[in-house]
Amino acid sequence: MATLRLGDTVPDFKQDSSVGPIDFYQWAGDSWVVLFSHPADFTPVCTTELGKTAALSGEFAKRGVKPIAVSVDTVESHGKWIPDINETQNTQVNFPILADADRKVSTLYNMIHPNALANATVRSVFIIDPKHVLRTTFTYPASTGRNFDEILRVIDSLQLTDSHKVATPANWKDGDDVVIVPSIQDPKELAERFPKGFNPVRPYLRITPQPNR
Repeated sequence: MATLRLGDTVPDFKQDSSVGPIDFYQWAGDSWVVLFSHPADFTPVCTTELGKTAALSGEFAKRGVKPIAVSVDTVESHGKWIPDINETQNTQVNFPILADADRKVSTLYNMIHPNALANATVRSVFIIDPKHVLRTTFTYPASTGRNFDEILRVIDSLQLTDSHKVATPANWKDGDDVVIVPSIQDPKELAERFPKGFNPVRPYLRITPQPNR
């Protein structure tokens, strides 16, 4: 199975989940999606991650993002695990956990890495836009929990740069200055797009306040 690359249209699928059968494209609708995989139910790092995802439900919602998790265990196992997540993480899991017991989704998205985990999914993240295009991926080792601040930061960057002719510099966070893309050189267009002005540090490095702020 070929690895999904940035810019690829992600595969559609139908799979059971903790909230019933999921038809992925239909479920996603016109939202952004964060699809993230877990090696197994009742594992400590995964429990904290699913709890954090639930706790950030408002942050995902205001960005128009739907989170959905994947584990190779069954719906029955998920049903027993979710109360543990809710109790230990002081939250309520309010998003689907796919029950990928037949490894269908794991195989489609190349989540099985035999040199890392023989028959379970590695800890991957796929950020998918409303056109079902893969925009960002992360893959973590089983021992390292995901940084959800970074996931939200990347979503903010993607959504900003999709709507404005800018890019986000190192360590950028929502509200920080951004850089103007080099393709814009016409003075009239620059003035129209960036009425707050910009600092031309170099001809190719022009700093401007975040346009949507």
